[in-house]
Amino acid sequence: MAGDPLYEAYHDTEWGVPEYDSRALWEKLVLDGFQAGLAWITILRKRDAFRAAFDNFDPDKVAAYGEADRARLMADAGIVRSNAKIDAAISSARIYVAMREAGEDFSDFCWGFTGGKPLQNSFSDVGQVPAKTELAETVAKALKAKGFKFVGPVIVYAWMQAVGIVNDHLTCCFRHDAVKA
Repeated sequence: MAGDPLYEAYHDTEWGVPEYDSRALWEKLVLDGFQAGLAWITILRKRDAFRAAFDNFDPDKVAAYGEADRARLMADAGIVRSNAKIDAAISSARIYVAMREAGEDFSDFCWGFTGGKPLQNSFSDVGQVPAKTELAETVAKALKAKGFKFVGPVIVYAWMQAVGIVNDHLTCCFRHDAVKA
């Protein structure tokens, strides 16, 4: 979305930067799930409204949501109002909390697939960047096994790119080397 200041700021400061905070990783996974079938810029423009609606993506608060909260979310024109996606977000908070209570750190789980280090790709053309990879399929399968929804391999790969598990900035992009470092 060259030319869109919000999208450019996101690309230039956030996209692809390795994220190790469990809560932030979960928030981004939920937002990528809400993106399914939509353009990322739609979610990016609504991100502040999502944060307000979902208690700043505090997993403990979202995990405690009941029917009144679900109805409030479905009535919130500032977010994507999809029964399935809202239910998936609430369910994923419960899974996140259950993982933590069982001693499993969400960040360790996410980064465990790459040994805790970002994979460095060297694509020179946007046409070379895949929509999904074998690793994304493996991560998607592991997330689904835990009960997460809206975590197919395409969504998971987009999330892996966003949180820096893979560096898919093109080699001609000024962010490639900065993110790599």
